[in-house]
Amino acid sequence: MACPHFQSLQSLIRFSLAASFTVLSLPAQDRPGYDQPYRPQYHFSPRRNWTNDPNGPVYFEGKYHLFFQYNPFGDRWGHMSWGHTVSPDLVHWKELPVALAEEGGVMIFTGSTVVDRENTSGFCLGGKPCLVAIYTGHTPATKTRKALQTQNLAFSNDGGRTWTKYRGNPVLNLNLPDFRDPDVFWSDSGKRWVMAVSLPDDHKVSFYGSSNLKNWDHLSDFGPAGAVSGQWECPNLVQLPVDGSPQDAMWVLKVGLNPGALQGGSGEQYFVGRFDGTTFVNANPSALTLWSDYGKDCYCALTFNDLPQTKTPVMIGWMNNWQYADKLPTSPWRGQMTLPREIALRTFPEGVRLLQVPAGQTKTLEEKHYNWEKGTTAKVNGAIARDPIRSHSFRLRATFNIHGSEEVGLKVFAAGANYTSVGFDPSRQEVYVDRSRSGRTSFSPNFATTVLAPLRTNSRELRLEILADRNSLEVFADGGHVVLTNLVFPEEDAYGIETFSRDARTTVAVEAWTLRSIWAGVAGR
Repeated sequence: MACPHFQSLQSLIRFSLAASFTVLSLPAQDRPGYDQPYRPQYHFSPRRNWTNDPNGPVYFEGKYHLFFQYNPFGDRWGHMSWGHTVSPDLVHWKELPVALAEEGGVMIFTGSTVVDRENTSGFCLGGKPCLVAIYTGHTPATKTRKALQTQNLAFSNDGGRTWTKYRGNPVLNLNLPDFRDPDVFWSDSGKRWVMAVSLPDDHKVSFYGSSNLKNWDHLSDFGPAGAVSGQWECPNLVQLPVDGSPQDAMWVLKVGLNPGALQGGSGEQYFVGRFDGTTFVNANPSALTLWSDYGKDCYCALTFNDLPQTKTPVMIGWMNNWQYADKLPTSPWRGQMTLPREIALRTFPEGVRLLQVPAGQTKTLEEKHYNWEKGTTAKVNGAIARDPIRSHSFRLRATFNIHGSEEVGLKVFAAGANYTSVGFDPSRQEVYVDRSRSGRTSFSPNFATTVLAPLRTNSRELRLEILADRNSLEVFADGGHVVLTNLVFPEEDAYGIETFSRDARTTVAVEAWTLRSIWAGVAGR
């Protein structure tokens, strides 16, 4: 996890004063609950205050637990602790009290949560499995000492509601100011716990092994490789089936990069290879960089630990970018998570690549269905105008039959001269999202941008799926082959949707569903 600015005294005073006014005196953005103008309606965001990286996603006793970097005292980075939210279905989230709080000047940075089924740690009581969190403790620098980052433990015997920090912390200390974000899982091949942890400035992921989560031995290092123009953070190592075959499974090592990502600021790359319980071997050339998301706003994505074999692996990330994270025009919260995504590996002409699709449970939120008649873009636009969507939270699928080399795509969140465009350029073989006219963009010079992603295809059919949620667009192209995640801040009446193509032969089929809010008492909008 990166380390930007601390909460200012001015922000703390402003936040405290806002809480003292009555509901009637508050502007729209400061209304209580989950109905502020830019509040996402089916993505998790904390009720108030700052959040960044997801932490320790884990499945335990039939519930999905998501911890997250959280400032209990304000809406800017600082006092890092672990917030906690829980869900029965990856859709409806209930925010719980802070799980792990900053204490003794040591902040709680990013890490993992595991289910200790055999009580290897000795922390579990009553012969039942317990939860163990492995996190980075961050001690800030002072005038007389440099910062220190170490790996630490905490445990819970009541399903994650209350936690005890291990008296023997830290369990791994290299006396380094940058050594963070442990990803821990049980290795069947090694018959031990394995930790992947980042050495940010060395552009390396170090692997450690332990039989009890307390004593760790160095196993190997991976890197440098791929993109190395910023610090490496938030490693995540997971085994995934290839083309639906568990027998042909390979490993994905996902690594955050900040700054210096493809689109500027923070982003994430991944490596596909083999892991024998000790060493990760990249299956691709070292110089090849594979990006897990081509948008500006997906960072530190982590997979849920301890999912049953009957469940598809699921990943969730922070929907933001360190270039402007503390400047977003939202209140009383700042920061949110991406949609949970089911992930797998698939063989494409260019090689084995990561495939991501929205978690299947998202379909349970679908309300009104729109199925506009297939035809030319002009014909479909006429149908949309006659039966428009009046919501900023929706799921849209468009299939373009492309005959020439002209660009095709859609404009969404459109009102007057403002819109966000999602398109494909056949001549350049690129998918793009252009938010330069998306609404509110002036809060950062790095926001009004166009992001591009290569999509090599010989097909004349383009499939786009767009998940829109008030302040965000997640675009899944070619069935999840390419993903672009971007925040947007449209005007309140920006409901317009329009298809486009300069080639009259192009036809398109579009259908959409409005998605209901996951928060009680919020009507669709």
